[in-house]
Amino acid sequence: MATFNEREKGFEAKFKRDEEFKFKVTARRNKLLGLWAAEQMGLSGDAADSYAKDVVKSDFEEPGDDDVLQKVLGDLQAKGIATSEHIVRKHMDELMPVAAEQISGGS
Repeated sequence: MATFNEREKGFEAKFKRDEEFKFKVTARRNKLLGLWAAEQMGLSGDAADSYAKDVVKSDFEEPGDDDVLQKVLGDLQAKGIATSEHIVRKHMDELMPVAAEQISGGS
């Protein structure tokens, strides 16, 4: 019975690590997306960093990626930048493996 309990604890620990990793990767992806959007809007330096933080925070409004997508899309369109949901989502998808590499590589 002790072996079963040890295996159960091992699975729980792995699940916890996997979920924490996924959270960190998503947050990094959102930051990278925010920096990309900031560049599109002509922001740089502290203004770009601040905007990227706002994008990361927007992910806590509702489950899933739609809150981040809508924030970035709305902000870009408000600045008169020709974009679409498809373009923003494409960047989100492209940035996910970049973020995973940065997190797993310790960057």
